[in-house]
Amino acid sequence: MNDLDMDFLLGAEDDEGSSRRRARGNGKGGSRRRRRRRNRGGFIAPLLAFIVLAGILGGGGYFGYQWISGALVPDDFTGQGKGEVTIEIKDGQSASDVAAELERQGVVASARAFTNAIANANKSGALQPGQYTLRKGMSAANAVTMLDSVNKLLVKITLEEGLRLTDVLARLSQKTGKPLKEFVAATKDTGDMELPPYAKGKLEGYVFPATYEFQPKTTPAEMLSLMVERFNQTADKTDLVGGAKALRRTPAEIITIASIVQAEAGRYEDMPKIARVIYNRLAHEPEMPLKMDSTVFYGLGKRGTAATHAQLQSTSKYNTYKYPGLPPGPISNPGDHAIEAALNPTKGDWLYFVATDPKSKITKFAVTDAEFQVLLNEYRQNGG
Repeated sequence: MNDLDMDFLLGAEDDEGSSRRRARGNGKGGSRRRRRRRNRGGFIAPLLAFIVLAGILGGGGYFGYQWISGALVPDDFTGQGKGEVTIEIKDGQSASDVAAELERQGVVASARAFTNAIANANKSGALQPGQYTLRKGMSAANAVTMLDSVNKLLVKITLEEGLRLTDVLARLSQKTGKPLKEFVAATKDTGDMELPPYAKGKLEGYVFPATYEFQPKTTPAEMLSLMVERFNQTADKTDLVGGAKALRRTPAEIITIASIVQAEAGRYEDMPKIARVIYNRLAHEPEMPLKMDSTVFYGLGKRGTAATHAQLQSTSKYNTYKYPGLPPGPISNPGDHAIEAALNPTKGDWLYFVATDPKSKITKFAVTDAEFQVLLNEYRQNGG
């Protein structure tokens, strides 16, 4: 074997040994190195996550606190609030829907505060459709309490000026669903209704025409009491007692005159003139009956604009064709305008008035009987 062959064999042996060493190196030693590399990578990921979280809560701690506190403790008002807000819960609305509406109208500070409060009260599914009166700026807990079904507004009732008491009772019964006999019974026991002494315990003329809202638990007597209270407010505002004294009339007489004005007038602007006609007739010498068809119809329990000859023979004390002076009491429940007209009649010498055009409700006035007859002809020509 020459030197060249020997070198070749030695080289091959060296290559084989190296291969074996690499093969052995790919055993335990290689495994440890790979584990060390994997361990270094597995530690870095949680460390980075921790650093990011620390940055949010540490470096951005203020904003992180605000986010967490806002989510856990929503804005809420304190106390009972003030003013009045009518909230309507519609059929099918959820507590979240109601909460959004309460926040929109300024009742509660945030919708979340309300949903939390109603959940804490276990009433999320207890909200009932209807209208409720709440207040602005009230706590969510108080809002939940006021949205209880016992506080639901049952119905809104508008009573127009000039309705008779019988009409008022019928309307209340129809709108509330309470028996008419309960309202009739309430009119016979008025001791707790704070009627003014000059009403002498009678409601006709003193259940004030306005719009009212009643809750389910409101009794007929309480409803009528609210209307009397509203009358008393108007009496104070218009200084009914003082005004009556200045006119040398009693407050009851003023309300009776106002009720006739209310029944006879077609337009507000005619009321002070009609009041003046009534006063002029009452003061006329020789004595002059009022001759108001509205009082005749009231005494008969009927309705109309012009009484027939037969109806004018009525013996009712409300027949102002037959009996001089004012009728025994009011014939309707007058509103603000009629009461003010009775207290402040327009100056004039008129003794007559005629609704010459019933369709347009135009009323014309006359001083003499001749002028009155002209107006009557105009009334007949217009289909009266």
